[in-house]
Amino acid sequence: MRIRFSQRILFTAFALFLFAASQPALHAAPKKSAKPAAAPAVYKGAITINVQDGSVLFEDNADIINPPASITKLMTFLVVHDAIKAGQISLDTPVTVTAEDSRLGGTQVWLKEKEVFPVEELLYALMIHSANDCANALARATAGSRAAFVERMNIRARQLGMTNTTFVTPHGLPPASRKISEGDLSTPRDIALLSRHLIAHTDILKYTSVRLRKFGVNTRPQKSQTDMVNHNKLLGKVPGVDGLKTGFTNGAGFCLSATAERDGRRVIVVSMGTPNRVARDAKIAELIESAFAKLSEIPLSPVSAIAAPSPVAPTPEPQSAPAPAPVTEPAQPDDIPRIVFPRRAAPASRAKNNTRATITGSPHSAFRIPHSAFNYVYRRMCNQSPSR
Repeated sequence: MRIRFSQRILFTAFALFLFAASQPALHAAPKKSAKPAAAPAVYKGAITINVQDGSVLFEDNADIINPPASITKLMTFLVVHDAIKAGQISLDTPVTVTAEDSRLGGTQVWLKEKEVFPVEELLYALMIHSANDCANALARATAGSRAAFVERMNIRARQLGMTNTTFVTPHGLPPASRKISEGDLSTPRDIALLSRHLIAHTDILKYTSVRLRKFGVNTRPQKSQTDMVNHNKLLGKVPGVDGLKTGFTNGAGFCLSATAERDGRRVIVVSMGTPNRVARDAKIAELIESAFAKLSEIPLSPVSAIAAPSPVAPTPEPQSAPAPAPVTEPAQPDDIPRIVFPRRAAPASRAKNNTRATITGSPHSAFRIPHSAFNYVYRRMCNQSPSR
């Protein structure tokens, strides 16, 4: 009897042991769910600005110094534009190709020594096809030599406030040493400054908005003409995009300064150092949409023209001292529009004296509004009493 009882106890204990082993621990601490790692940025630096007033809508590492690659050609365009404006050259000025122009690598329209093209055709190739050979030819035609042209580029950069930018070439190709520090360098913020100035003071969008064009139509046999395709693939895909410039080298990564306009508003988005074109374009498109979403919440300014910095007088001769940028004096307190209310009157005297609010802008534009009229309009608009 005792044996059977002992066997039952052992059997029961063994069964309980097996049951317990098969069940998860009741008091085990719950496993903490791992937080998803933050997605790495697809660029080294980026910035978005509102073209109308220059305000920054987004920035992330916007002052990182990085090779701009062919975005360099934006400054090349500006220096050529300055020379045209100064009467030194014109869009019709013939440019004769040299052996140096024809030997440049990278993207090109295959200029041949002794070929002749007008400045305007070279500008189209510069902005649409990102032609390095055309950049070199334009530099020589504008300043006499590439070195003199690059000096003008750097003077212009300083005048525009591009404090972290240094140009070494008119095209953005890397130096022979392949050392990044010895080539063209800039930042997303500086490129945005340059892009905004170009939009406000030149006709660059006439060139950067073109998606397809032939080079050499009037000067080459048909079989020798070059089909130019704009490298900015956002054209025609993202609503409102009409510029500006792409760039790529192994050291720079994929770069782009893009601009778009919708409903009277314009933004610029600059991204530098993206590992591939698809990621760059997708991020730029995302930032453009985000920028317009933000701007849609802000009343559109009645000012029709872009409130860009005043154009700085170009410095055509590198030997001369750079012309100082004009200094714009800050607005004086009396020039700022504001509503001025008198001090609160005592209840007893308020009925006797209907004091007035004053709107001031300048000594010649101030006018006053009775409180009763102001309060009536305010209540109708906001259903509440105005605060002072």
